[in-house]
Amino acid sequence: MSELRIGVVGAAGRMGRELIRAVHDTKGCKLAGAAEQQGSLALGQDIGLLAGLAKIGVLVTGDAAAVIAEVDAILDFTVPSATVAVAALAAKAGIVHVIGTTGFNDAEQALIEEAARKAVIIKAGNMSLGVNLLAALTKKVAQALGPEFDIEILEMHHRHKIDAPSGTAMMLGQAAAEGRGVSLKSASVRVRDGHTGARPSGAIGFATLRGGSVVGDHSVIFAGEGERIELTHKAADRGIFARGAVRAAVWGRGQKPGLYSMADVLGM
Repeated sequence: MSELRIGVVGAAGRMGRELIRAVHDTKGCKLAGAAEQQGSLALGQDIGLLAGLAKIGVLVTGDAAAVIAEVDAILDFTVPSATVAVAALAAKAGIVHVIGTTGFNDAEQALIEEAARKAVIIKAGNMSLGVNLLAALTKKVAQALGPEFDIEILEMHHRHKIDAPSGTAMMLGQAAAEGRGVSLKSASVRVRDGHTGARPSGAIGFATLRGGSVVGDHSVIFAGEGERIELTHKAADRGIFARGAVRAAVWGRGQKPGLYSMADVLGM
């Protein structure tokens, strides 16, 4: 099989550079393009040098459409508005679109789903194997324990993260809701302030911490009378997300158009 030509959007960001390194280190994959927003200081730079590697001979461009026209898959950890635009371009080109972006509103999510009718889209709040196992365990524990166990999801990220709760926290909340057979939208409690009264039975609570350079810590707490079960994942290296994204791109080649998750990629 020929090399999988992969492009990266948001190439100059922290995750963009991790993605470049992950593609470079994966046998059977080739870095074939990189894009950044207009005005970025990275425009015109060699993507290898940008990511701390040797020169690759591919320069960062401000034209995402031009990159998409030359690749088999595009990796995207940007912002919702940019991801929606890339999804439309990827659908038109019929390539694999791997989305690690989080923080979508309902309208943006609907546009992603529309694009997935024509392209393979793999979208996940977290691309790591460990977190996806955590989600599977969360669903199992939620199924096993009754409503007398309160569910709380605690997450912490670096000071630069712009959405809250994190996409991973929402993914874990969704797993817990599915285990309980309830709607996350109706069960979730994301803000507590002032005189809140007693905790509603069956609520799935979220707590958000931000600070320093924390890559990503997530805990799902099942608190019962006299006992507590805690499931925790701590990420120390953004490379785990980048390697997962590349794995998703490789898996996506040859799949039918549709919206997939990392659970599909991992056979979970």
